[in-house]
Amino acid sequence: MKKHNYSAGPCILPDEVFEKSAQAILDFNQSGLSILEISHRSKDFIAVIEEARALVLELLGLEGKGYQALFLHGGASLEFLMVPYNLMKVNGKAAYLDTGTWASGAIKEAKHFGETVVVASSKSENYNHIPKDYTVPSDADYFHCTSNNTIFGTQMKSFPTTNVPMVCDMSSDIFSRVLDFSQFDLIYAGAQKNMGPAGATLVVVKEEILGKTGRKIPNMLNYQQHIAKESMYNTPPVFPIYASLLTLQWLKNLGGIAAIEKINNQKATLLYSEIDRNPYFKGTAVIEDRSSMNATFLLEDEAHKDVFDAMWKEAGISGLNGHRSVGGYRASMYNALPLESVQVLVDVMQAFEQKMNS
Repeated sequence: MKKHNYSAGPCILPDEVFEKSAQAILDFNQSGLSILEISHRSKDFIAVIEEARALVLELLGLEGKGYQALFLHGGASLEFLMVPYNLMKVNGKAAYLDTGTWASGAIKEAKHFGETVVVASSKSENYNHIPKDYTVPSDADYFHCTSNNTIFGTQMKSFPTTNVPMVCDMSSDIFSRVLDFSQFDLIYAGAQKNMGPAGATLVVVKEEILGKTGRKIPNMLNYQQHIAKESMYNTPPVFPIYASLLTLQWLKNLGGIAAIEKINNQKATLLYSEIDRNPYFKGTAVIEDRSSMNATFLLEDEAHKDVFDAMWKEAGISGLNGHRSVGGYRASMYNALPLESVQVLVDVMQAFEQKMNS
């Protein structure tokens, strides 16, 4: 039976990416060598990473606008550290929007480097919404936000206009919806949601904002060093980058971000409509801030949990359990999850309603 993978990440990828990746593990480019054993300095892999970096900028509409795309190590969590290292001036300050666990983690790291102003937070309501009507200090070295909050099921639908560089953690919704990506000066994302397997981290940075902190930055944590070495300051994660390239190619062939956004909106509308209609379920996030990537919801009566759990597992659904911070269920609908899988979940919810009513 086909599994309907709602895992929050590492998550579902397109079937063709699995197939091509599997072939490359056995024999990459008919070289007689596996992608797992080739040199990262070989012409075959250099072609991979160059195309991947170029395709990132093309899909985001940032070609020729002064941006560099980097594939690095360490996950988005290392970027919590690298961002203030590279952008916060000595005796400077940064502004952060606190919308969830990962934003909170970024704030903690920034505090090691200087004054860190939290412009707004939804922590007191268990992060069930995105704060509005906050002001970004005009003397901040940068403003940091998290576009989508996987644990709490919220997503920023708009971004503030500010005169300071804007940094965004887009780990869980990059490449999922059309935005003016040029409004951001630095974007980072772990690969393991909409791009590839865990192990690679994407950073897209406008070069002109770098080199202004007045601090000495260790080479391994210096964006300028990674730009100069074209993402090869040390051995890059070859296989995750290759799988990411395949996913980016799949997205381009599909019609790019505009095309996948339409599908993502269909999936989100289908599931949220059922959550709101079905008397046995309730959503956890404020409606206007609901994420199109991660739908979080609860049973109205937890006594029914065993029955519902048995039903969705019987239907071949995987990864639906919610995070302990929220409880209930979390349906992660990343780019590669087909609409058909969402329909299966909705069918189970409706069958559960009928069972409870009988």
